Amino acid sequence: MDKFQEMQAFVAVVDQGSFVRAAEALGTSKAAISRQVADLEHRLGIRLLNRTTRRLSMTDEGQLFHLRCTDLLNGLEEAESELSLRRGTPSGRLRISAPVTFGISYLAPLWGKFLQQHPKISMEVTLSDHTVDLVEDGFDLAVRISRAPHPTYIARRLASTTMVLCASPAYLERHGTPEHPQDIADHNVISYTYWSSKDEWEFTLPTGKIETVMTRPRLHANSGDTCVAAALQAQGIVLQPDFLVHQPLRDGLLVQLLPQYQTAELGIYAVYTSREHLPLKLRSLIDFLVDSFRQPAWTVNQAS
Repeated sequence: MDKFQEMQAFVAVVDQGSFVRAAEALGTSKAAISRQVADLEHRLGIRLLNRTTRRLSMTDEGQLFHLRCTDLLNGLEEAESELSLRRGTPSGRLRISAPVTFGISYLAPLWGKFLQQHPKISMEVTLSDHTVDLVEDGFDLAVRISRAPHPTYIARRLASTTMVLCASPAYLERHGTPEHPQDIADHNVISYTYWSSKDEWEFTLPTGKIETVMTRPRLHANSGDTCVAAALQAQGIVLQPDFLVHQPLRDGLLVQLLPQYQTAELGIYAVYTSREHLPLKLRSLIDFLVDSFRQPAWTVNQAS
């Protein structure tokens, strides 16, 4: 069985929530979809889906594979769309939603360049850490930072960011340095309000075991900048993305803690509603963002 068809069938089952709806979406039979997914699992030697009579869910391996397959399939369709949209001049208005800190630090410097390249495009950029409904709120594209994009939308990965546990040298001098994730429970913590697991922080031990720590935040903030600012003032430990803390770490103003323990890696995605009949103005923006983040600034600085 063709690998492309197997991946397409698997992604459709996950996105549609059932084998029947996946078959309808792809214009084939339920038996064909079941066979393709079974052949895929057999070829990989890994179970991707947990199946019961009432429920369908992905295994951990299935979640990772679904993410990679989605990126590959989207890339293929977008490459085909790019060829068909080569002719013509992109024009019109684009409405874009983006997270506040990332939008200010990494997107704002790009918009002038994009508008200069496309003089017939106008833009409206809204910064908010709330998750917007693209259709209901009328946005053409949202930049989102998450473990995995919502299956309702199409997502193009722009870059990755890793959560970093850190604190200031002054704080560590007064309170000591944690040597194990569970030690964090006894420390002052500065917590980001919108973190998906709230005040429960997750670490992967060198053995591969996942350990969670229930923290006791001294400060909650819905702004990553506020969290980092408090950490720089020696008020506690933060868990923030490397794009936000790489410079204070490089300057020695913050110190990474427990580097031997793995923390969450998040994707930075350009999210939009549909790949069908993609307007040239939106295609131009997506291509521009992909190209702009081929070598993210935070990884360049870390390597230098």
